[in-house]
Amino acid sequence: MKQQRIYIDTSIVGGFFDEEFEKETKLLFKRLENDEVIFVISEVLSGELDNAPERVKTLLDNYNNDYFEKVPLTDEARELADKYIAENIVGKTSYNDCCHIALATIHRVDVLASWNFKHIVNLARIRGYNGVNLKNGYTTVEIRNPKELIDYGKDIWLLKNERRNSGKDIRGNKKYVLIWNNNLFQ
Repeated sequence: MKQQRIYIDTSIVGGFFDEEFEKETKLLFKRLENDEVIFVISEVLSGELDNAPERVKTLLDNYNNDYFEKVPLTDEARELADKYIAENIVGKTSYNDCCHIALATIHRVDVLASWNFKHIVNLARIRGYNGVNLKNGYTTVEIRNPKELIDYGKDIWLLKNERRNSGKDIRGNKKYVLIWNNNLFQ
C-alpha cells in the first residue's frame, strides 16, 4: 500500500505534548513510526518551532529523516498565500497558516493535518482556500484534524486477484476484493 503523504503544521508537533490533543497526535505519530505515512514538513514549520518550548522544538529530531519529506517555502507558495489573504479567507496575521495551506496545495499532499480549528480546520475556510486554489489553477487540498487521520488511507483497499480460484470468476473475468472498515466484500 502506498504511504500517505500528510503535511503537518506546527499545531501537530505541539499537540504531541498537549493534554487535549496528545492521544490522537501520538496515534498519528505511531502511523509514521509504522511507515504507513510520511510527514511533509516545511520551512514554515521549522521557523515556527524556533520559538516553541524545547521539547516541542526538538520532537521531530527524535525521528529518522526518512520519515519526512521537506519542502521549501517558494515564491509560488508565498503568492498563493497572499491570494488567500486578498480574498479575505483569513487576515494578514494568519500569513503562516496560509503558507501551510499553499505548500500543501502546491505539493499535492494527500491531506494537511492541523489542530488549528480557527484558521485551518474550519469548513468555511477550507471552502475558501479551495475556491482560491481552483480559481488559480490548483487542485483542492484535503484538510483534517488527526482524529480523522488515525485510519486515513486504511479504510478502503482494492485488492486484485485475492481469490483462491486464481482471481477469476466463472466467466474468466478478474475478481476484485474490497475491504472497508476491516470487513471483506467480494
